[in-house]
This record gives sequence, structure tokens and C-alpha cells, in this order.
Amino acid sequence: MALTGLCVIAVAASVSLSERPFRSPPQAVVSTPEQASVPSAEPVASAPPVASYPERGSGGPSIIKVSPSPSSNTTIVVRDPSSLGQDLRVAHLPDRDLIEETDAGPLPKRAADGRRPFDVYARPWSGARGARVAIVIGGIGVSQTGTQNAIAKLPPEVTLAFASGGNSLDRWMQQARQAGHELVMQVPLEPFDYPSVDPGRNTLTVDAEPVENRDRLHWALSRITNYTGVMNYMGGRFVTDNAAMEPFFGELAARGLMYLDDGSSARSVAEPVAQRAGVPYAAGDMPIDAERDRGAILAKLDDLERTARAKGFAVGTGSAFDVTVDAVATWINEARKRGIEIVPISAIASDPERG
Repeated sequence: MALTGLCVIAVAASVSLSERPFRSPPQAVVSTPEQASVPSAEPVASAPPVASYPERGSGGPSIIKVSPSPSSNTTIVVRDPSSLGQDLRVAHLPDRDLIEETDAGPLPKRAADGRRPFDVYARPWSGARGARVAIVIGGIGVSQTGTQNAIAKLPPEVTLAFASGGNSLDRWMQQARQAGHELVMQVPLEPFDYPSVDPGRNTLTVDAEPVENRDRLHWALSRITNYTGVMNYMGGRFVTDNAAMEPFFGELAARGLMYLDDGSSARSVAEPVAQRAGVPYAAGDMPIDAERDRGAILAKLDDLERTARAKGFAVGTGSAFDVTVDAVATWINEARKRGIEIVPISAIASDPERG
């Protein structure tokens, strides 16, 4: 028995030390770098490329055709241009090159290299051909609950207009920018029957001296940062007066801001004055919540869609009422399925500096 046991142990040892066929040889680790063909726009292991967006008024994006060799191992990365842009984690921080520190507070200005707030704070969009709708919701900062509701529920493509007389505007600006919204500032302009009808503090008036209106405008502009332009709040009389509008638009041009006319005055001279001053300009096609009823608002939004399909784009304006916010959020979800692109107001603006 002892002899048999010794024989078994000897055979087992022999097998365990044998390389073949019972034991696999050690694996050699060989580093063989693969040659990956990567388009130049998507460099590997380098800094992210600078996003390039189609210019406004270009009629659509440039088309880049990529034809990789059938034998190549090319990886093509396709990105949605609307997803590119300022990092939302820092979107609430103003670009210091675009800030002028004054006694009135921080004012927007053009950077030394020519960049404008209109360019830097604009929300990117696809640049694609097709029907575009911009929706601007105003009165942000007037009501805390209304403001919170608008920022929380509205898709980021909706532009938010801040009331210069609102409260806690800097806090709301930060939340809105971090949520991805483009912003404009509502400036109170003189309506008919002023002061019986009063837009609020520091209203710009037809009879005021240009320097006085300039100071009032500076107060409104200093209320927040990180916006692309301004929008009239009321102003039925002011927007029809060339003598009042010329210096107003001269200030906007110098500071690189756009102007959004809410479209409420058929006699507004804003468009030709903006063209002469070199100010980016857009106009509202219709208010969507003149009747504060969900069904009526949805009907107006459908009218807005028809306008966009007819002329390529449309602009709707409204206020941060709960019923408006809920109706807009619902309608946008459905409109996207029908091929409507929701864009920021800057995507609609005509820009004399870009032709």
C-alpha cells in the first residue's frame, strides 16, 4: 500500500509540472496600440472643442458630410447643437469682461474683444430649418410662488423676462440660468394715460431729458446680470416717439443688448430705430394669455404654431401666471412631436451686425 501511494504522488507531481497539454503557459502581456480614425472635430484626450453655432439669419446650419473609408474603424460622434453652450453649473456667473461697475450697480457692456451680452448669454439652438416658436414669459420676480413655478415647470427653451421692479431678482436670475433659461430684462416705458397708468419705478418717459431716461434705464439694467437684452413693459406712448427712442436704442447698441418689442403697439417705431442703431431686434406676434383661461391660452399657442409654419417663426409673450405656465409646458411637449422647435428669443432676433 505504501509503495502504491508513493507511485500515485509521483505521477501527480509529474503532471502538475508539465507545461503541455495539462498546463497553460503564462500569458504574455503585449501592448499594441490601435489606430483609431477620429474626425478632427472630436479630438481624443485633448481639451473639448469650442462649440460653433450657425449665425442668426443664416437660414439653417452648415452641413458637414463625413465619408469614412469602408475599411476604416472610424467613430463618428453626432451631437445636438442645442445641448452645447455655457456650462449650467456656472451659467449664473456673469462674464466679468461684460460688466461695467457703476454707482447704479453692474451694467452690461461690450467686451474689449467685441463680444456682446447678446452673444455670450444666448441659449444655443439647433440652427435647423423648420418652424420655430419663441415664448417669452414675463413678470419674473413679481410673485415668489409664480416665479418659482415658472422656473421649475417651464422647459429651458422658454425665455424668461425679469420685471425690473421685482424682488430677490439676483436669486431668481441664478436659479433661472442654472435651469438653462435665456433671460431678458423688462424696462418700464411710458404708456398712454401716464401716470394714471403707471408701469412702476423709474419709468422712462417721452418728456424726460435724455440723461434722465439714461439714468432710469441704468437702474433697470443694473438689477440683474446675464441677460441678452431688454423688453418693453407697457410703453404705448414711448415706443411711438422717435426722439425718445433714439437715445434709448443708442444705449442698447453701445452695451451690446437686443430689444424685444412685445408687439402691443401697431405704431411702434422700434424696428426702424433698431436697424439704424445696429440693435438686434425681435417683435412679439401675439400675447398668449390676454384671457387667463387654460383653453384660451392653448388656442393662442395653436395660433402661434400656425404663424410659425406660415412664416418660419413666431413669438408669443405671456406672464408668469400659474395657468399660463401650466398651459405652455403642456403645449410645448405636444408641439415638439409635431416638429416645432422651441427656441430662445435670441434665435428669432434680426441682428444688423451680422447682416
